[in-house]
Amino acid sequence: MARRLRFNGTGSGEDGCPAVHEDLDSGEVIVHGPPLTDPEDVAQLQHLSEGEVAVVVPRELLVDWTPKESTRQVKSIDLNEFSALFSKFEHTAWRLETRRRYASDEAADTYRQFVATGAANWTFDHPYCKTIREQTSQGKRVERVRIVDEPPTTGQLYLLDNAKRNSALGEDIRNLWRADAERLRLPAEDFWLFDSRLIALLRFDDDDQLTHVDLITEPAEVVRCCMVRDAAWHHAVPWKQFTEKMSDDT
Repeated sequence: MARRLRFNGTGSGEDGCPAVHEDLDSGEVIVHGPPLTDPEDVAQLQHLSEGEVAVVVPRELLVDWTPKESTRQVKSIDLNEFSALFSKFEHTAWRLETRRRYASDEAADTYRQFVATGAANWTFDHPYCKTIREQTSQGKRVERVRIVDEPPTTGQLYLLDNAKRNSALGEDIRNLWRADAERLRLPAEDFWLFDSRLIALLRFDDDDQLTHVDLITEPAEVVRCCMVRDAAWHHAVPWKQFTEKMSDDT
């Protein structure tokens, strides 16, 4: 079975080499770069076994992109603490939504309306609406990219309809087909990124219920999520344009 490798980062601004990847299951780190080929240099290496290859990488690559601890130290918070983050960020709150289903959506009256009629009667009395309106009225940015399967799941269609309400709050919502997300090698992680410094990684159980949130501030992880944000945002399509194109294709 192939490893599940995640690209951590590169020290090169040109060709992406050398670079660091991390095995998500074993925690092992894979580094690739130009090989050490001079025989006199190779002869100085100790414990270089047959079949092994020495590579040359800048020190900064290892400092910036390799995990600093064998087990990441994260702080887990409950959903009330998570909700409070939306009234505390200073500049930007950015979301990557990757799941096919969110169980919490299905408990809402609007979900039942949508399943029955194809549309929901959106109101603005939810505490989240009040908070986001307050933040965006101050010039703060709230943005998200939602990944959509082809064909979309019922939950994804519901969220496409939900974008009408959230856009009215001042959110900028865009969508990306899953095939394009996979081509861009976007991760399957579901997270919020606050002020380009704090990751709120959403954790779900087997029933698609959000159970808790892990807060991560490790610099290499934050930069990686910023890279994910930049790639996703560049290729994603504003929700209204996305839904219009879906309608034209049906």
